[in-house]
Amino acid sequence: MIKVTDLETLALERLLDADALIEAERYDGAIYIAGYAIELVLKARICKTLKWTDFPENQDYRSFKIHNLDVLLHLSGIENEIKTNYFADWSLASKWNPENRYKTNAPVSKHAAELTLKSIKKLWVIL
Repeated sequence: MIKVTDLETLALERLLDADALIEAERYDGAIYIAGYAIELVLKARICKTLKWTDFPENQDYRSFKIHNLDVLLHLSGIENEIKTNYFADWSLASKWNPENRYKTNAPVSKHAAELTLKSIKKLWVIL
């Protein structure tokens, strides 16, 4: 089991990693790592919504061990608020997919990385 506070700490660390990657002009990596920040904070929000102190890791709860941000947002209990009040930010953040690590298409621009990270940070605070 992973404590909710540990999920939140890890999410903050991933945001700091993303900032460092942007500073190092590693924009693809920044977005990739920032995506894990939003995933972690969504999982922490799910725990809070369900009044759990820990995120389950056993096989009985494997449906929670996903990377799909849309599904995690739905399970979080605040999907309507996010999609109503922060739609543009969610639209940028929810493009993340851990499978992007295998893509070799056009690199992400500095501007796109900064916009995406800004949106993820805004959502992180709300979640």
